[in-house]
Amino acid sequence: MTYKQILFYTITAICFTASIIFVHYNHSFYERPIAEVIEMKMEDSTEMVDMHKNKDRLYTQHIIAEIKNGNKKGNLIYLSNEFSSSRAFDQKYHVGNEMFVTIDVMKEDKDLTGSIVELKRDIYIVIVAWVFIFTLLFVGKKQGLFSIMSLAVNAILLSYALDVYLNTSGISLLWICSVSVVLFTVISLLLVNGFNEKTYAAIVATLLGTFISLLITYLVMWLTAEKGLRYEEMQFLTRPYKEVFMAGLFIGSLGAVMDVAITMSSSIFGLYEKDHNIPVKALKASGMEIGKDIMGTMTNILFFAYISGSIPMLILYFKNNSPMFFTLSMNLSLELTRALAGGIGIVITIPIGLYTTIFFVNRKRARL
Repeated sequence: MTYKQILFYTITAICFTASIIFVHYNHSFYERPIAEVIEMKMEDSTEMVDMHKNKDRLYTQHIIAEIKNGNKKGNLIYLSNEFSSSRAFDQKYHVGNEMFVTIDVMKEDKDLTGSIVELKRDIYIVIVAWVFIFTLLFVGKKQGLFSIMSLAVNAILLSYALDVYLNTSGISLLWICSVSVVLFTVISLLLVNGFNEKTYAAIVATLLGTFISLLITYLVMWLTAEKGLRYEEMQFLTRPYKEVFMAGLFIGSLGAVMDVAITMSSSIFGLYEKDHNIPVKALKASGMEIGKDIMGTMTNILFFAYISGSIPMLILYFKNNSPMFFTLSMNLSLELTRALAGGIGIVITIPIGLYTTIFFVNRKRARL
């Protein structure tokens, strides 16, 4: 192990330890009161039956907690919490849990009463984030580090783009997302793969595949007058729901298209690097075989990624005896549209990536 590697792992370990310690003692950074459960008693449960004769049990917790921040730090607060056995809209608390609370009345003995708002979850988010970071670093080494950097930069860019849209009138969200897609693609691929022909081919294929798939989706929606699409889940938006949906579809299909583009580019350039005299016909045949192999798996990934988020609502609708067709159309129309649009992007990116990469291969050959 080299000196640079030892230094890198040491810095990473220090950052991990510091972040875990920080979230354990960061109560003063929050404006809302935070309380830690120090004692909890459970009452007997009661059974509930709704209008559809579905049974559930309701439990009550009597909690004593200690305030961890603010001018009432160190005082005890008495809380009551009700939760159901399904825990769909509520939470069971345990000794040691930290939660956000509201403070109601101060008693003479300086103990407080109040209500629970939600669980303090930043420690879990930090742990999951570090598991993700360690996995990337262990598998990807240097490329993994650059992947983390590109992810952080893209997250900042997306936040800034949405902030511009929300605070600026007259600018279309699709135009903002179009610029963002270009920046996401260029930054991600250049950081991870460097400045070379393989990266340039992947960038061109990604942008062409993403924009063409969006155009095809828009034309299909225009020709069908958007029949079958249910926008009810966007009913609380104060912005044009169609524009927001198209922007989400645009960003959502980018990741899959980018994956296909870099896979095609890396595979074909890998074949070329092994044999600089390999004919173009052989590159085309190999590239199409690679594309066929990844086409099915990538479309399935998109399908499962979009549909998985609707499983809780599907269960809720079916549990309340909603008709199957109504349930599926209400909850899956937008997700299926996103999956199909991404699938179109994946399929058309295969030939686009193939011929774009071959163009850059021939360009590299001409310089030798």
